[in-house]
Amino acid sequence: MVDVLSQSEIDALLAALSSGEMDAEELKKEETQRKIRSYEFKRAVRFSKDHIRSLTRIHENFARFLTTYFSAQLRTFVQISVVQVEQLPYDEFIRSIPKMTILNIFEAEPLEGRMVLEVHPNVAFAMVDRLLGGQGTAPSKIHSLTEIETTIMERIFGRTLESLQEAWKTVIDISPRMEALETNPQFMQIVSPNETIALISLSTKIGDTTGMINLCIPHVVIEPIMSRLSVHHWFVSQKKTRAPEEVEVLKSRVSKAKLSIVAELGQSSINIQEFLGLSVGDVIALNKPITAGLDIKVGDKLKYIGSAGSIRERLAVQIDQVLSESEGVEESYDE
Repeated sequence: MVDVLSQSEIDALLAALSSGEMDAEELKKEETQRKIRSYEFKRAVRFSKDHIRSLTRIHENFARFLTTYFSAQLRTFVQISVVQVEQLPYDEFIRSIPKMTILNIFEAEPLEGRMVLEVHPNVAFAMVDRLLGGQGTAPSKIHSLTEIETTIMERIFGRTLESLQEAWKTVIDISPRMEALETNPQFMQIVSPNETIALISLSTKIGDTTGMINLCIPHVVIEPIMSRLSVHHWFVSQKKTRAPEEVEVLKSRVSKAKLSIVAELGQSSINIQEFLGLSVGDVIALNKPITAGLDIKVGDKLKYIGSAGSIRERLAVQIDQVLSESEGVEESYDE
């Protein structure tokens, strides 16, 4: 925020300049001198602002998918939104979360390494309470997980990884797989303490219960795809390519489309008077000799040359020549 000088301060500044106590040129030099900025090596900057914006966009979609998923599973009001995306050392993240919390450790092939989805106990126990028929309230005192609670949490949080997979589709196709569920952060060492991580904080509200869901993504895990998190990549990737499955479906539908095939003996033109005077037995002269092949058209395009015949007492046409695109033009024959 810029400080605004009072009138008395402005008068004092002008007086100092006029008396020579302050030199305007010296002030200009101080402004132009290179400013030194401190750098904390323990908090190495690995993610640029561009990367942070891209991660924010991806996980805003993730938050929407989670809202839909949990609303359907819990059948109650659920609201999840991205609060903050920041980078910090892994050790600082571990020290910032409760001593007893829900830590879902997972991998996401083809990325190498492990990531963590940390769910605040208030949120996790409210989900379990709701799934077991309760009102969805968190207990007043957090206790260690029972086998039933552990199984329920593994299932419900394991399926949240499908939402994460869907959110990351615009960048890379990943296959997240739950590896373990822990409750003590001290037993979870997925990277070195000084490793930089991207921490995506999601504000979560289930009924009257609120809490945080934190997604921890180590820099070393997504370093191979960092270039895809740039704005340039996002604009270039707007040209969507069809998946092989979509291409096959499209081919299948096109192959079932019906086309008309017409074999022409030839053409002729007569006037209205001649047309009205036609009767049985009259002969109409065509523009092609009898030895010329038949023009076979698919739709309105000439594609083949054939000859007339019969098969099993039914009229038929045999294809004698396949025309290329340049040859597919109608030729006229004059007697």
